[in-house]
This record gives sequence, C-alpha cells and structure tokens, in this order.
Amino acid sequence: MHFTVHDSEDRMETFLQKLTRGKALLLIIILGVGGSFQHGYQTTGLSSPSPFIQRFINSTLYERYGEAPSPQTVTMIWSLIVSLYAVGGFCGAISVNFITGTLGRKKAMICSSCIGLVAAAIVLPSKYAKSYEMIIISRILYGFSAGLSSSTHSMYLGEISPRKIRGLVTLSYSTFQSLGKLSGQFFGLSEILGREEQWNFLLGVPTIFLLVQIIVLPFLPEAPRYLFIEKGEDEACKKALQRLWGKGDYKQEMEEMLAEQAIISAAQPKTFMQILRDNSVRWQLVIIVTIYFCNQMSGMNAISIFSFDVFLQAGIPKNMIRYVTLGLGLTEIVTFISSGMLVERAGRRVLFWVGYGLMSACWVLVTVTLTLKDINFWVPYITPGVIILFIIFFCGGPSGSTPTLMNEIFIQSDRLAAYVVVGIQRWLLLALLGLVFPFLVADLGSYAFVLFAVICLMGCVFTFLYLPETKGKTLLEISKDFRSITVCGKSITEESVMETKL
Repeated sequence: MHFTVHDSEDRMETFLQKLTRGKALLLIIILGVGGSFQHGYQTTGLSSPSPFIQRFINSTLYERYGEAPSPQTVTMIWSLIVSLYAVGGFCGAISVNFITGTLGRKKAMICSSCIGLVAAAIVLPSKYAKSYEMIIISRILYGFSAGLSSSTHSMYLGEISPRKIRGLVTLSYSTFQSLGKLSGQFFGLSEILGREEQWNFLLGVPTIFLLVQIIVLPFLPEAPRYLFIEKGEDEACKKALQRLWGKGDYKQEMEEMLAEQAIISAAQPKTFMQILRDNSVRWQLVIIVTIYFCNQMSGMNAISIFSFDVFLQAGIPKNMIRYVTLGLGLTEIVTFISSGMLVERAGRRVLFWVGYGLMSACWVLVTVTLTLKDINFWVPYITPGVIILFIIFFCGGPSGSTPTLMNEIFIQSDRLAAYVVVGIQRWLLLALLGLVFPFLVADLGSYAFVLFAVICLMGCVFTFLYLPETKGKTLLEISKDFRSITVCGKSITEESVMETKL
C-alpha cells in the first residue's frame, strides 16, 4: 500500500479537525502538563542544580554540628535525594489500581496533582529552613505523584480516543514527557534558573502546571470507556464522546465498547496477583513486560539522568555539555511531534523491531567513538551525533508506540492491574539504573554501552518473532492473535480459559 504526501496531509488535517471539533485537544493538553510532563521534568530537573544542593547539604551539616561532614556523608544524602524519587514512584504505581478504580480517571489525576503541590510547598522553603530532609520528603511525594499520574495519564488517553486515531492520541503521552525533560534542561541553564541562589525555585517550576490541571480538569469529560464499561453509564458515555469529539452517533465506538463489555461481563476488575496468575493474558503480560524492560534499559534513561557524565567521558568541554543536552531534549520532542503519522501508517510491530535494531547499532557506534576519542580532536563530537540518532530511533519507534500498545492489548477489567505491573517494573528498573550505571561506567568505561546494545538487540528479535500487529484491530481480533502465539509449537496461553470468557 502506497502513501502520497497528499494522503499524509489529508490524514493530518482530518486528525486536527477531530481534535478541534470538541474539547479533546484541551483535555490532551491538560492531561499532559499534569501527567507525563511532571515525570519528564523530574528526570532531568535535578541534574543542573546537583552541585548546588550538595554544597547546601554540606553547609547545613556544618552549621548543625560545627564540623565539616565527610564527603561520603554528603554523597549518601545526595543519593537518597535522587533514589527516593523512584521509591515514591514505586508506591504511586502500586496505588494506581485502588485510586484510579475508586475515584475514576479524572479525580485520580487531580489527586496526583494535589500531592505534587504539597511536594512543591515543602521543597520551596527548604533552602531557607536549612533542611535537606524537606528535599527528601518532597522528592518522595513528587515520585508518588509521578507514579500515579504517569499510568493514569496513559490510561486516560487510551480511553478517550477512537480506535482509528488511538496511536496519534496516545503518542501525546511521550511528547509531553519529552517536553518535561526539555523544560528541566532549559530552566537548568545558568542564564535561567541554573544558579546557586535559585535551585529551590528550579525544583518547584512544575507547580504552575499542576495548578492549571487542578483548576481546568474538573470542567472536562471523564473517560468514555470508564463511564460505559466500569460505571455502566451509557448516556454519560455518549455525552462525553460528543463533548470530546463533537456531535455524532459514535456507533462504531459504542459497538466496540459493547463487545468489550460482553467479554468482561462476568469478570470483576483484576488485582495485581490475579492478573499474574491469569493464563488468558499471559502472552500480553510477557510481551508488555519485555518491551518495558527493553525501553527502560535501552540506555535512554541513562542518557537523560547521566548525560553530563557521559559527555564528560566522551571529551566534550564542560561549558558545552548543558547546551549539548538541551539539543538532545529538542531532538526528542521534535521526533515525537513529527513521527505522529508514522505510528498509524507503519503500524506498531515494525516500529518496535526496526527501532530496537537501529538503537542497538547506535550503541555499538558510541562504544567505538568513546574508545577512539583520543585519536583526533573531532572524534568526541561524533558521540553526541550518534546519540541524537539513537534518540530519533527510540522516540520514533518503541517509545512512541508503547503507550498505544498498552491500551490495545488489555481489556478494561485487566488494564488497571496491567498498569500496576508495568508501573512497579518501571520504577524498580529506574532505581536500579540510578544505582548501578555510575559503577558500570567507572569499571567498564566505554564498554558499558555494549550492555545497552545487547538489550536493544534482544528487543528487536523478540518483537519481530512474537509481537502481533495491533493497528486498526478490534479487541477480539487482537486477543485471537495472542492466542495463536506459540513457542516451540506450544502455547503458554490456556485457550479454553479465553474461549470461556468470549
């Protein structure tokens, strides 16, 4: 099937028309600034003020005890500030099933934003109170807010979007996360807030966006699928669809929800342990857990968190590193925005396996350039170029397609528990990477990136062999594809269980 430039323009025009016909565009923006944007900002926002905060810890301890603390003590407290964010995120991910299932999608997002406001109210006066403990508490609360809002944001997007444009709508999750990372890098510049006297304000920048979400979100519709399938309110569902996407009968969307409701009519929403024991979704869990593992350990998080150390090792001058990382952030967000049509045109499966394959090749090249950095003055500057290519392949492939896939392969009664599973995995891996990566770089040098290359190659082979295409398919068609997956001629899914549900 061939596509022309006019086909692409017509599709984009249709998509923009649908977005602006109702309140869908406004809801996507409000969800974004209070959702994945917050996690993206917190990922990079702590990098720039790190030396200032460590000096603050040192001076605070000196004032309290009258003697200079050991470097190990300062490093330990700084490590707690960094790593306890992931602990908070882990707790937030565990709470997704209960909070979102009890309050609904909209109120859960508002609850998350309120927790983020409390975190900001604690961190802003911490400098004047001479209390690094307040920074630690705020980081835990920021993490809890991000763990709750990230999963709820992705789920909310999947439940408001019509099937034909679900990929484009859910791509906004990754776009806002990248925008958050870019904002953390931008505000961290010394010309903006990246100065010692303003580090507490730098950590509290996202507060204004949380306030916007708390004020505006109550006036926007709840997720139609949640209203119809979980609450049984078909009239409220129709009104929500019309408020979001303009006037219409939305017969196709209602029929899809009816089909899904028929599947789960005899099933209650599953808990974390129930979905782990349910053989009918075993392949869905195996695939999504593997994809999230490959995404988290692909090296993208290492670049976001430890970009300064990576480029310093590559030989980039210190005074240029912040601007290089800002360029990486710009590349990430531009790629997400420009690859929107690719998600719907190419499908999900090909973007995964091709993206992972190209990412693996990029890490091999990075290893080579880091090893040969001393042979000529221009060699170190190849490394940022290769990493930019890696970001393009990551954002245009696996990262942009993962939120869409998550909403397409799980039915409503399984989706909340599945988000808990991958949320726990995401935060545990983030904490593990934060603890292990500095030691890997110290012990292995440039060869540390070979590990990322191997993981990306594993993701390429796995998705090529086992990931079914989900683009444009109904839930029943996707479930049938998963039941047909076999390993060595045997299926790990008990087909009879699924047939009973259907």
